[in-house]
Amino acid sequence: MCSKLGVSRAGYYKWSNRSVPAYEKENIEIAQLVKEYDDMFSHILGYRRMTDWINTFNHTDYSRKHIHRIMKKLNVHSVIRKKKSKYLYSNPETVAENILQRNFVATHPNEKWATDVTEFKIPNSCKKIYLSAIIDLYDRSIISYVTGKSNNNALVFKTFNKAVSEYPDARPIFHSDRGFQYTSKTFKFMLNNQGMTQSMSRVGHCIDNCPTEGLWGIIKSEMYCMHSITDESSLTNAIEEYIDFYNNIRIQERFNFKTPSEVRKNALKSDIPAQYPIAENKRIAKYKAKFIA
Repeated sequence: MCSKLGVSRAGYYKWSNRSVPAYEKENIEIAQLVKEYDDMFSHILGYRRMTDWINTFNHTDYSRKHIHRIMKKLNVHSVIRKKKSKYLYSNPETVAENILQRNFVATHPNEKWATDVTEFKIPNSCKKIYLSAIIDLYDRSIISYVTGKSNNNALVFKTFNKAVSEYPDARPIFHSDRGFQYTSKTFKFMLNNQGMTQSMSRVGHCIDNCPTEGLWGIIKSEMYCMHSITDESSLTNAIEEYIDFYNNIRIQERFNFKTPSEVRKNALKSDIPAQYPIAENKRIAKYKAKFIA
């Protein structure tokens, strides 16, 4: 055995007859506990809970790093949490600058449009419904929306075509995030064909598309309270009914307690549309004054 392992006989006998250090005895005891607990609890313990349970049941005070090192040596790990697959970043076909620069105030309808896609989970189900919408930043009305079972190019393209069909002469700044649908060459061609200027949020800056993100928050917080959602059909109906409520019934203080559709109709009829500046957020202003030079 010594010959096969490349170990001298003297070295082997010295090791076998040596006195085992205290720390090594402790590690052997911990290893036995780890294997015992791993088998006893059907491999559900990760190193954090393994540490907590060993310390609790044995009145010890081992650190998590200590237990983790021994578990790695024994190849013991929890099986109840699958490792997340690594996200594969894809190179966008086209990108655009953030022309909007978080200036979400528009002076007239069809000056600035913003868009995004969000998902809604069907209760007690693994299924989802995706909602693609375009809002006008002048009156925050939802001028076009489409629901579907898949988040794909067709969903976004159909939403865009509905908006163009409703307002064929509109030439707005069209703002979105960098989702694969919006960075495709086909979508870029569609925008150019309509004479629109494309604008995109920066990577990792969802606040660059704040109005649509805020809209999703409003819909998700209010819709589930107003409707009973049990299946795919009821969820789709709830989305449609809520968007009608949002556009035509839900008055907003910023618009002097008018609905988005009222503001839009009045503006489209007027040569000089009424202006509705966004009120200054005192908390943000205080933060900027304190931390931003």
